[in-house]
Parts: sequence; C-alpha cells; structure tokens
Amino acid sequence: MKKLIKSSIFFIAVLTATSFYAQNRNLDNYRQPDKNGINVFEAPKDTVSTFTDVKVRVGGSSTLQFQSLDHENSGAVALKEIGTNFNLATANLDLDVALYDGVRMHLRTYLSSRHHPEPYVKGGYFQIDKLDFISEGFLSNFMKHATIKIGHMENNYGDAHFRRSDNAQTIYNPFVGNLIMDAFTTEVGAELYYQCDSGLLGMIGFTNGKLNQAVDNPDTGGASFLAKLGYDKQINNDLRLRLTGSLYNTGAVRTSYLYSADRTGSRYYLVLEGEDATTKGNFRSGRYNPNFGNEITAIMFNPFVKYKGLEFFGTIETSKGKSNSETEERTAKQFAGELIYRFGNTENFYLGTRYNKVDAEDASGDDVEISRFQLGAGWFMTNNILLKLEYVSQKHDGYSATSIFDEGKFNGLMAEAVISF
Repeated sequence: MKKLIKSSIFFIAVLTATSFYAQNRNLDNYRQPDKNGINVFEAPKDTVSTFTDVKVRVGGSSTLQFQSLDHENSGAVALKEIGTNFNLATANLDLDVALYDGVRMHLRTYLSSRHHPEPYVKGGYFQIDKLDFISEGFLSNFMKHATIKIGHMENNYGDAHFRRSDNAQTIYNPFVGNLIMDAFTTEVGAELYYQCDSGLLGMIGFTNGKLNQAVDNPDTGGASFLAKLGYDKQINNDLRLRLTGSLYNTGAVRTSYLYSADRTGSRYYLVLEGEDATTKGNFRSGRYNPNFGNEITAIMFNPFVKYKGLEFFGTIETSKGKSNSETEERTAKQFAGELIYRFGNTENFYLGTRYNKVDAEDASGDDVEISRFQLGAGWFMTNNILLKLEYVSQKHDGYSATSIFDEGKFNGLMAEAVISF
C-alpha cells in the first residue's frame, strides 16, 4: 500500500509539473496519447521538422474500472467467489524526448498494474526519422519515407496491438478488454519502416526472441523475425481504407511469449479462476494462451474501414507452434470484428460492438472454442478524459470435464474511466 501511495503522489506531482508546459508538447512523427491518437497505427511520417533543441515531453495515463461480473462452470472445479466493486487503479508514466532533428526517445514505466503494484519499466526505444546526425542530408531521399526503431520495445506484430489497452493507456481501445488471444510482446530488436505517399507501407524487424533479458544460459537464445505489408490511404474527406498483413516467426527460442508477455493483466479480474486465485498471481483472467513454447509462426490480417463516423476493424489470425516436448505442431485461430459508430460535433461519443472467437488445439489435447461478445459506449469529456461502459459475455466450450473451464462462462457490466495526456 505504501508503494501504491508513493506512486500516486509521484504521478500527481508529474501531472502538476507538466501543466506548466502544456502549451508546447507536440513532437514530430509522434502518436498523440489522447483522442487525437485514435485510429493512428504506426507513428505518422512527416518531413516537416519543428526541432530547435532537446525537448522533454512528460505524459502519462491513469485508469480505473468498476466491475460487476458473474461467472460459472460445470462445478467440477470450484470457482473463486467474486462480487461487484472497483478494481485496482492503474497508472503509466511516459517520457518522450526529442534528442536531435529526426531522433526521438520513448520510455514507458508502469507505475501500478494488476500484476505489479510497484513501478517497473515496460520498455523504450529510439525512433530515427532522419540521419542528419551522421551528416546533414545523409540518405535524405530514403529517409523521407523511412523510419528506424531500436530498443527493448513493443514489437509491431499485427494492427490489433495499436488498439489494445496497455495497462493504464486505454484511450485507444473503444472497449474495456483486449482480444482473447492478446498478441503483445516486448523484445530487444530493431524495425525498419517505409511509408509511401501512395499509401503502401512495409516493415521488417528482428528481435532476440526474449522477454526477460539476461546473459546467463547463452544456449537458450534465439531470434524472432517480424514483417508487415499493407495499404493505408485517406481516399477522400469521408473514406479511409487500411489493410495489412503481418508475420511473427521464431526459430527455436527458450520460451515464446507472444500471447503471455503482458504482465499488466487483463481487465476482467478473477473470472473463471480457482478458489485460491489472487489478483496478482492470476492476472490473465479471461484470456487464452496457446502455450506454443519454443517455436511459433503467427500471421495476422487486419482490415480497417472508416466512412464518416462509422468504422470497422477486423482481425484474422492463425498461429502454429510447439514446445520441445511435442512432436507435432498445434494450431490456434482467432477472428474478431469491431463495428464502431462515432458521433457528436467532434465524434466525442461512440457506440460499438465486438465479436471475438478463438478455435485452438489446446496443449491438453482438447479442441477448445472460446467466444466473446462485447457491447460498449464511450464519452470523451475532453480529448484527455474518456468514460466507457461495456457489457461483456464470454463462453468456453470443448474443455474436458476436469477442467475449470468446462462449461465456463462469465458476463456482466464493466465501467472504465481513463485519463491520458
């Protein structure tokens, strides 16, 4: 509790300090952390430079949920009793620094999260949009469209991770929960982007395949390869089209964390968990990890269409992999569709629905199916303050009679308040 109080005091102090600099907080090639960042995917590429000197942008976010969910299963394994109340408030601290013309640093610290009540660093990266630090105008024709990112960072697999909740940074997510198979990982590596004026975009990247970095066990290293190819174009004032395909592939790594790297935890606290479960220890409630272990090949396609206030975002994903103890690969497939209608003078209100389904060959040998329906609404009180309300219903099928998920389901209401700046 003392750590949480200290974190809260520090967060308030930062918030107060940044108010003195609110008039000059824009950075080049930067996704805004407020309403203006919605439906932005890769950081925008702009050749216009505003750099004059080193500038530090201090920002952050804070989120609080009210949960009223019920859960049940076949009764073979007893569930933890849950009620209606507030969840732990979560908070992020962001540092974004313009270091040189075309060179920026980002660092995110989780001040409080479901799995870690104490602060810890998520990761950070350098973003390079110009190579003038080598010599003025160096490779300027190439860098007009290229961006380089290097660091221990959130890796760019798929488009769904741009809309997910990242601990307290939930303003980009029109719903309260992320996808059932929540593809997210932070590994040390580099990514090269190329965004054409025509709307074509591409990315290739390599990482060391590790979530937790260490020099011991040198034989357990590996590598991950990432790639993305797509098209993103504002056709006219009313219509925007985007379609991307992404790949994440490992060699033989010690452990693949693609669907389990998020240590901040899910938003549906303690659903379908056993009687001895704790908020911190059982922090992935409601999610599914196929547990591929040592090898994984994942492909994701994401269509996005926005016509005036109506938008559709989809996810089609297939993953294959196995652990060293398995002789054959297993497959997990995920499908999701979101339909959002934004309205009001500045699209400061929205209504939306999402359907999400996972079909997987589970490590237990069961062929399982998980489906989730979400119905949500939101109100941007300001560009930095969002209130959400969601009804969620999730069902599990195909699990053995001895599993805690046998005939498992949960449903109910969630409310979430978000501040992001």
